[in-house]
Amino acid sequence: MTNQAASKVFLEDLTSAELRAAMTRHPLVLLPLGSQEDQGAHAPMGDFRLAGAIAGRIAEAARALGSAVLVAPTLPFGTADHFGMVPGGLALSPASFRAVLHDLIGDLRRNGLERIVLLNGHGGNVPIIHEVTLAIRRAGGPVIPSVYLWKIARELMIRRLGTGDARFGHGGEPLASIGLALRGDAMRPDFAVAPARAGVVAGYQVAGFGAIRFEGIEIDAPVEYHEVAPNSAAGDATGADAALGAAVVDDLVALIARFCVNEAGRS
Repeated sequence: MTNQAASKVFLEDLTSAELRAAMTRHPLVLLPLGSQEDQGAHAPMGDFRLAGAIAGRIAEAARALGSAVLVAPTLPFGTADHFGMVPGGLALSPASFRAVLHDLIGDLRRNGLERIVLLNGHGGNVPIIHEVTLAIRRAGGPVIPSVYLWKIARELMIRRLGTGDARFGHGGEPLASIGLALRGDAMRPDFAVAPARAGVVAGYQVAGFGAIRFEGIEIDAPVEYHEVAPNSAAGDATGADAALGAAVVDDLVALIARFCVNEAGRS
């Protein structure tokens, strides 16, 4: 393989001949998953762009540690959950997302790319990912791990801040600072607002995503995002900081790169 081909990490940048040559090293493939939905009034709606950018950094870091890693194109649409009433959102039904994920993994495996790690950037995807990957394992296929990027980034940010206060939540941290670090040109921090009081559904106070409150306890209910966050913020992004976001991205990339190296070496 030429030096030019060896420097490429994204499948969409490789020629078919370059990919055939790369496959002799039995590379691990990262499949980023994201969403196109309201991320707060201050942030671009396509968080799949962040998932794809972080995937590229992870692949490069894992390569620096000696592992062959490639990145598949990012799936920009996540499972439809609470965002159907918010303009600009594009999502797949659970059945459609299940079928798409099954087919994408199937295509990778059919062509001999069995080492796969999912990099998930959307909470609504989690149960479907588990269902699909469990079915693959039960059918005799490989164990395919799924890294929920923003869940881990939140933990890493809390470690740096020493607190998990109201800044965390959808439309807030950790994506607010990560967005400033990676997509500062598309961010509008001047639009950031503190969360407003959640709305009322069927006479009950909304407790959060998919939940209402009754006598101090949470009861599951079909709640939409505009009822959870009337002003588009469930977390406080007003204190977001690009330097903090960059540091958390570095932590996240280093951690998941080490995991990928471990996965690449697993028989």
